[in-house]
Amino acid sequence: MSQFRFGTVGSPLSTPKKPGGSIGAVQQTCSLGLSALELGWVQSVRVSEDTCRQIRDTAAQLDIAISVHAPYYINLNADDEEWPKSRQRLMDAAYYGFLAGATDIVFHPGSYFNQPAQVVREKAIERLSGCVEELKAKNIFVILRPETMGKPAMLGSLEDTLIMSRQVEHVEPCLDFAHLHARAGDGSMNSYQEWIGVLKDYQNALGAPALQRLHIHLSGIEYSAKGEKNHLPLRESDFSLKDLFLALREMNCSGRILCESPVLEEDALYMKQVWEEL
Repeated sequence: MSQFRFGTVGSPLSTPKKPGGSIGAVQQTCSLGLSALELGWVQSVRVSEDTCRQIRDTAAQLDIAISVHAPYYINLNADDEEWPKSRQRLMDAAYYGFLAGATDIVFHPGSYFNQPAQVVREKAIERLSGCVEELKAKNIFVILRPETMGKPAMLGSLEDTLIMSRQVEHVEPCLDFAHLHARAGDGSMNSYQEWIGVLKDYQNALGAPALQRLHIHLSGIEYSAKGEKNHLPLRESDFSLKDLFLALREMNCSGRILCESPVLEEDALYMKQVWEEL
């Protein structure tokens, strides 16, 4: 039986000023009838250990599944001078996220910088392996999730994320289906058959059990031949939500679906409603 938790990436827009912050966001997520929250630490990780424990305790009490969106400025293909800063951002997101009760740390894997994908992947795998080893040594157990990206110049094709995940333990993709649609740039990757193909590739690469713990980002999206331009409300876009949900159900998928549209909780609740109607 397919089961998904629905929520938002970042605090719901309706989160009250008090208590505000991540704790208020967890409480508001619950009061909206949603059951997952991705903490949007996208600029930097500025949070105390004490606040993290409060987030964890509040989320546990209200049964809200927590994940983290790590800072945007992470690049597994950064030059040797820049890489230590990128690495620290990812490690901080994992350390403080784990303290806050997060099970999954989503990050943008970086750019090809006009290099061949295979060459970039090899460097990315080596660096990711080092991160995972250090986290294990510190008893920090999270899934690192490289996100599928919306522009073909970015490291983050479906193939990239599956190869990284197959090579490094505790790494699995964050499937952003809007990005996969935009990355194609021609309106494709938007049908039941295409989504079934994506999910079968995922299953073949990582095994059937991996389909039970999918971590999905979703929104409407505007794109050109060069890929993603910006996120849109679902109903203002050409994204075929029903086709995707039928494919997820057909493949008996479960996990979390987190909304990244400009109308965060409105679209998260709409997705939940469409899913339940199916």
